[in-house]
Amino acid sequence: MKGRSVAWSLAALLSTMASVAVAADDPLRICLDEDRPPLSMHHRGKPDAGFDVLLAQAVAERLGRSLAIQWFESKLDEDSSPQLEANALLSDGRCSLVGGYALTQDSLVVPGMKTARLPDFAGATRDDRRRRVALGVLAPSQPYVYSPMTVVLGPKANGRKIGDIGDLAGLRLVIESGSLGDAVLMTFDKGRLIDNITHLVPGRDDLLGALQRGDYDATLIDLGRFDAHRAAHPDTALSASGYYYPIGANRGYVGLGSDPALIEAVNKALSALATEGKIAEFGKQAGLTYLPPREPAILGDVWTKIIQR
Repeated sequence: MKGRSVAWSLAALLSTMASVAVAADDPLRICLDEDRPPLSMHHRGKPDAGFDVLLAQAVAERLGRSLAIQWFESKLDEDSSPQLEANALLSDGRCSLVGGYALTQDSLVVPGMKTARLPDFAGATRDDRRRRVALGVLAPSQPYVYSPMTVVLGPKANGRKIGDIGDLAGLRLVIESGSLGDAVLMTFDKGRLIDNITHLVPGRDDLLGALQRGDYDATLIDLGRFDAHRAAHPDTALSASGYYYPIGANRGYVGLGSDPALIEAVNKALSALATEGKIAEFGKQAGLTYLPPREPAILGDVWTKIIQR
């Protein structure tokens, strides 16, 4: 009887060791933007950091797998397409999930082209930068954080009460061309704010730097971007208005529709982590103003919603 017990114990130990080996051999590969603080940061000589890094580690642990992050660089310009970049990375097998993905209907439609180029990623070769990848169909996880736009005030407008976009009347406004904030400000109340708006080129001009210098009084940007600015400039003269534009997008993971089992497993992990308060805790650790996901889980036609307002 004792020998049989020892045999069962040995079998259980071997089974556990085999499971650990499988997890090590089959890591959960998640693609993250290398320069999107406070969500994800990967800089030479510094440890990887950010809300999405902490969350990815926790999700991988819940799935019983090790984590492998594929870092990539997303260009901030008018020609970039986060949808095509994510699809190319997934379809090329660089990762199984892309984190921090804005969940909108437009970002999840079947791509209008069959192939796309890969964004620059860690380990990319010259051939990788030239070739095109056959695209698949994206499938979202449940959301894990809400990402709204917020009004940020310059030093000369500090203390200004902002309860609605209309309260920006009379202020010198600055915005990046082609952004959601641009659409909001330009179309508000049939163009009432247009004469007070200055446009900057994304990726070339320093929006928050110009606001900091006092060249302008206010802007409308993603809340996470302002969190990153405050972390990098603790003595900033910019201030949060406390106002969130009512149309915002949730963020979550996106994978390929050909792997529904993975999305289901990730959703279970996210639900458990949210219930335990872990996701909010990760946000606090990363310096992110964490807001839980809101309905609708996937934002509809955002441009139409903005124009109709």
